[in-house]
Amino acid sequence: MPIVVNLDIMLAKRKMRSNQLAQLIGITEQNLSVLKNSRAKAIKFSTLEAICKHLECQPADILEYQAEE
Repeated sequence: MPIVVNLDIMLAKRKMRSNQLAQLIGITEQNLSVLKNSRAKAIKFSTLEAICKHLECQPADILEYQAEE
């Protein structure tokens, strides 16, 4: 998949656990895990906004495009 989710990297940089973030942004740990492991087909802008707010980052810090070879 050309879109890579770097959420685990940002969580590590901010020394935050995924269950903590899930609680802060109001989604289940399972849904955050789906996103974190690049299995999500979509993400709501409101969820992306909440993630960026609590991790103090930009969307580009979380989502990255990598062209398929």
